[in-house]
Amino acid sequence: MGETKDEGYEEELLDYEEEEEKAPDSVGTKVNGEVAKKGYVGIHSSGFRDFLLKPELLRAIVDSGFEHPSEVQHECIPQAILGMDVICQAKSGMGKTAVFVLSTLQQIDPVAGQVSALVLCHTRELAYQICNEFERFSRHLADLKVAVFYGGVNVKVHKDLLKNECPHIVVGTPGRILALARDKDLSLKNVRHFILDECDKMLESLDMRRDVQEIFKMTPHDKQVMMFSATLSKEIRPVCKKFMQDPMEIYVDDEAKLTLHGLVQHYIKLKEEEKNRKLNDLLDALDFNQVVIFVKSVSRAAELDKLLLECNFPSICIHSGMSQEERLKRYRGFKEGHTRILVATDLVGRGIDIERVNIVINYDMPDSADTYLHRVGRAGRFGTKGLAITFVSCAADVDVLNNVQSRFEVDIKQLPEQIDTSTYMPA
Repeated sequence: MGETKDEGYEEELLDYEEEEEKAPDSVGTKVNGEVAKKGYVGIHSSGFRDFLLKPELLRAIVDSGFEHPSEVQHECIPQAILGMDVICQAKSGMGKTAVFVLSTLQQIDPVAGQVSALVLCHTRELAYQICNEFERFSRHLADLKVAVFYGGVNVKVHKDLLKNECPHIVVGTPGRILALARDKDLSLKNVRHFILDECDKMLESLDMRRDVQEIFKMTPHDKQVMMFSATLSKEIRPVCKKFMQDPMEIYVDDEAKLTLHGLVQHYIKLKEEEKNRKLNDLLDALDFNQVVIFVKSVSRAAELDKLLLECNFPSICIHSGMSQEERLKRYRGFKEGHTRILVATDLVGRGIDIERVNIVINYDMPDSADTYLHRVGRAGRFGTKGLAITFVSCAADVDVLNNVQSRFEVDIKQLPEQIDTSTYMPA
C-alpha cells in the first residue's frame, strides 16, 4: 500500500534560486471565469517580503538563500495565503512546491493532536521530499510538527506516531493515508488544507482517484483545496475542479511554453547494441556536475549501473525493485553529491529535485511526450542551464521524438561532434 502499482512517475519540484534568465512571456490567470494575461514585468523588483508572511517564514526563506519569487510563486502565493482554492500548472523546476508549503505554513495555527493539512502525492520519494520542504520552511515555527506516511514502512510505526506525537501537517501516498484513516488512527476531521501534488497522475489512475476521493470525503466540507502539476491536460482539468469551489486557475497558456528555458536538447540515432559504447564516450567527453540516465525497466537500470561501475564511472541506481529504505538512502546520497551518476527508471522522472544535475540522458526513449518533458526537467531547473541527450534506436522512438517537437514547439537537433560546454554548464 502507499505506492502506485506501476513505477510511480514524479514531476518536478523546487529549486527556487534567484532566476537570472528571462522568464516565459505570460501565464493565464483565471479568477471567477475571467482570464487575465499576466506579464513578467516587475516581478524581480519584489521579494518574498511583499507577501506579508510570518516573520518565522521569512527567516527560513532567507536562511535558504531565496530572494525573488518565481513567476508561479508570484501569481499563486498572494491568493493561496487567503485560503483560495488553487489549480496550477507551471513548468518543471519553477517552485510550485514552495507555493503550497509557504501558503499552508502561513495559514496554519497548530492545535495539539489535530491534523490541519494533508498533502497527497503519488510516490514515496516525492512524499519524502515534500516533507523535507515543510521541515525546512518551518524550522523557526517551534510548535509545528510534520510527518510523512507511505507504504513499505511497518504500519505500527505510523500508528504509534499518530497516537503519541500527532503531526499538524501530514504528507503521504494515498494507499497508506487511506489505510490509517479507515482504521481511525488518522483523524481527518480537522483538515483545513487539502493538497494534491502531481494531481494529474493522482487522478488519471482510476484506482488512485478512488482512494483520493474516499480520503477527500473524510475531510470537512469547508477547507482549502490546492492542486499542482507541470502537465494538466484539458481532459483532467474538469476532474480537478470537481474537488474545488470556484478555484483560481493558473495554466501555462500554451504547451510550447512548458519546455525549459536554458535547456539544450539533442538526440543521437544509433542501434540498440551501440548504446553502451556511446554512453561511455559521452560520460568521458562531457563536463557535468551530476547526470541522470533514464532507462525503461528495473532490470536495465541494474545492468547499466553494474556496467558503468565496471568501467570505473561513479554510478548508483534507483528503481522500484529496491526496499524503500535503500531507495531513500541512495536518493539522499546522490542529492548530497556522494556520487555523480544516477541510473534510474521513471520513478525519479517526476518531482525529484537535485540542484547539481545539469545533464539528463535518455538511454531509453520515454513512452510519451509528457514523460520526456518530466525527465528532461531534472536538468536546467529554475532557469539554470542544462543538457538533455536522447538515444533514438527504433521507429517508435522517432515517433515520440517527433511528438515532443510538435507539441512543445522545440527543435531537437542531432548531437554535433563538438558541443560548447558554456551552453549547458553554469558559468
